[in-house]
Amino acid sequence: MTRSARTRRAVLAAGACAAAVALLGTAASAQATPDTLAAPDIPVADVKADLAKLQSIADANDGNRAHGTAGYQASVDYIKGKLDAAGFTTKLQEFNSGGAKGYNIIADWPGGDESKTVMSGAHLDSVPAGPGINDNGSGSAGILEVALAVAKADLKPTKHLRFGWWGDEEDGMIGSQNYVESLGGDTAKLDSYLNFDMIGSPNPGYFVYDDDARLEKVFKDWFATKNIATEIETEGDGRSDHAPFKDAGVPVGGLFSGADYIKTDEQAKAWGGEAGKAFDACYHAACDTSKNIDDTALDNNTDAIANALWQLSS
Repeated sequence: MTRSARTRRAVLAAGACAAAVALLGTAASAQATPDTLAAPDIPVADVKADLAKLQSIADANDGNRAHGTAGYQASVDYIKGKLDAAGFTTKLQEFNSGGAKGYNIIADWPGGDESKTVMSGAHLDSVPAGPGINDNGSGSAGILEVALAVAKADLKPTKHLRFGWWGDEEDGMIGSQNYVESLGGDTAKLDSYLNFDMIGSPNPGYFVYDDDARLEKVFKDWFATKNIATEIETEGDGRSDHAPFKDAGVPVGGLFSGADYIKTDEQAKAWGGEAGKAFDACYHAACDTSKNIDDTALDNNTDAIANALWQLSS
């Protein structure tokens, strides 16, 4: 997206100091807010580079990045390192599951009203059978690059921005459930939670969560501007990390590009791809590698995430 420019006019008395005006203009451009800066286009090449790194981590660790493994720990170290370098306040939340220690990464961008926190999340673990690049390296890399864009823009949101990468989703949303329980009554401080699980499926669809009308509209309106048809996400409802938040009364939304169920003729006409084939034939399999990604879907969904955060945090 292009940057939006807001014209400012000032009526100055004769002899007013031009230097003061210049200083004000410099300060305004240095501190971008959602009102003065449109959401940036997120380079899909950057998201793909993150996926290549997650693939290399799996390759070095028995082919997967599952909970309790060295591959998952290396994935945590990679994501956290990039966030720390960008200026986020990060912490690791530990939990135990299946006799193994797990970790969530929680990253807060400084500033904004913490009583109205907009949170985005994605699970970082894979299944033991494969590297989990679409499920869910795609969502993890997508929100990582949006977070880094927030830092690059030095965004000054009205609402607080928080990001989460969840451990052990594949055993039943263990990490995200642990996080929600740790909040207790502070869940009331969450303005919204947005979940991104599988956003680059190789035979993709464009599914939008309909759990909250306000959040649904933000995503659907953005896709409409791109002439991309959307459908309501129903097949995976309750099967990903938005479920614990929804159960706690937090408004939830999100995006999904399809898993192992079959694309219909109507969906193929709307989105392209192959009817009669799974959205992701490599779902939970060893072939869910860095080759198991549709770049266009990954690009569109990541840009939609950025737009939503820029809008919702204003």
